[in-house]
Amino acid sequence: MRNSFSTDSPGFDEYATDYDTALHQGLSATGEDKLYFAKGRIEWLARCLRPLGERPETTMDFGCGTGSSVPYLLELIGSHAVLGLDLSERSLEVARRENDPQRSRFMQLRQYEPKGEIDLAFCNGVFHHVPVDKRPSTIAYIYDSLRTGGLFALWENNPWNPGTRYVMSRIPFDRDAITLTSIETRRLVQSAGFEILRTDFLFIFPKALHWFRGLEPLLARTPLGAQYQVLCRKP
Repeated sequence: MRNSFSTDSPGFDEYATDYDTALHQGLSATGEDKLYFAKGRIEWLARCLRPLGERPETTMDFGCGTGSSVPYLLELIGSHAVLGLDLSERSLEVARRENDPQRSRFMQLRQYEPKGEIDLAFCNGVFHHVPVDKRPSTIAYIYDSLRTGGLFALWENNPWNPGTRYVMSRIPFDRDAITLTSIETRRLVQSAGFEILRTDFLFIFPKALHWFRGLEPLLARTPLGAQYQVLCRKP
């Protein structure tokens, strides 16, 4: 197996109970809250899956945190079950309390052994916290978790966007993170064996300019958005 990587805690347990407060401290500059972005990411992913004819039954939320994306993965993607993985046990405790136990389960990374059974892996804002030398093995872990033909939607913060850098500077657990450009992320997933399907940039306009948001689908291929998605497939 290629999936051996460090599962030492990055210190997120200390933020588990006040994660939303810390995140809001940064996101308030955009005029939106975390749910606006969580829903927007998965709405965009669903939009990307439709022309592919994909309806993943099992989804992995890698680095799920407190599980705020899970309801959207169930509702907007239409998955029957979501597996949330994280390093922080305190965050997982919150996720278990706030999500449907019949359709979601949450585990620490060390508890899950990749078996090539997952239809879709979703990951948001995790890799800028992964040490650079651990990123290849972390990608390999996700690759080995997916079935042949499975999809991986990797969302990351766009360091080319000045608003992104400002928001991250206001969030305690993001200040010292090492960001990845979309070019670096594409190279990372390709080196693991993934086939890249598309790269999109989202969240260009803050709430104060919300009337321009209808233009965002037309601008998604330009590196303007606060975040980007690299959607790829395991051959």
